[in-house]
Amino acid sequence: MAETILFTLIVVAGTGGELCVSRAMKEVGGAISFRPGDIARIILRALCVPWMWVGVAMMALAFFSLLGALSRLNVSFVVPVTALSYIAGALGGLTFLGERVSPQRWLGISFVAVGVLFVFLGNR
Repeated sequence: MAETILFTLIVVAGTGGELCVSRAMKEVGGAISFRPGDIARIILRALCVPWMWVGVAMMALAFFSLLGALSRLNVSFVVPVTALSYIAGALGGLTFLGERVSPQRWLGISFVAVGVLFVFLGNR
């Protein structure tokens, strides 16, 4: 039961955090150049966007959940199962960010899902 909670937090909070950070960075915009001053301005603007802080908090929760999972289970099981975040990321990008997900991406994500299923069944 605890492992299920940890994996859910890893996938949901990690992916949710990435989606929030992506949304924040879309508001901020990209760097014009990679000069230190331009990068510093982008970082300072990003720190003023609430989505960035929500994303960082969610990613921290996912990180500490990952630590908990790694302390209890084999890394050869934990890392492949966390690949479920690919599915969550595609669904989140589609619904939360309005991104288009091509059929080729869905096919690739389906292969990952089947691979996770094999890993999960092999651990039983």
